[in-house]
Amino acid sequence: MQQSPLANVAGSALAGVDTVWDISLSMAPQMVLYNLVGMAFGFALGVVLRNSAAAIVGYFVVSLVLPGILVLLAQVRDWFSDLQPWIDWNYTQVALFEGGTDTAREWAMLGSTTAIWIVLPLVLGLLFLRRAEVK
Repeated sequence: MQQSPLANVAGSALAGVDTVWDISLSMAPQMVLYNLVGMAFGFALGVVLRNSAAAIVGYFVVSLVLPGILVLLAQVRDWFSDLQPWIDWNYTQVALFEGGTDTAREWAMLGSTTAIWIVLPLVLGLLFLRRAEVK
């Protein structure tokens, strides 16, 4: 897995080795997209929940707890192992961050998880927001 630039500088300084920047030019836009999708997901949770603390907890639950549950479900149920890449947000994010989105199928998986985990909550949040009383 690639590391962030700050982690690269700090890690090499702590280890006393030269800093190495070994990402390809084609990988840079995917890393930017990875960060933008993550921020969009946090924003969508904030809009739908309208509570910063709940959105932060929700982000960590979806990012850290749900992937383990979905991997376990994919291992236990054969039918879910084919479905997992299409609904597991963390699965497609890891593939995007590691540069594994080379085929149209992988980009379609990213699109489906983006629709499920970003577009749908954002639309629901905006619909709820239209009905909310301004305080």
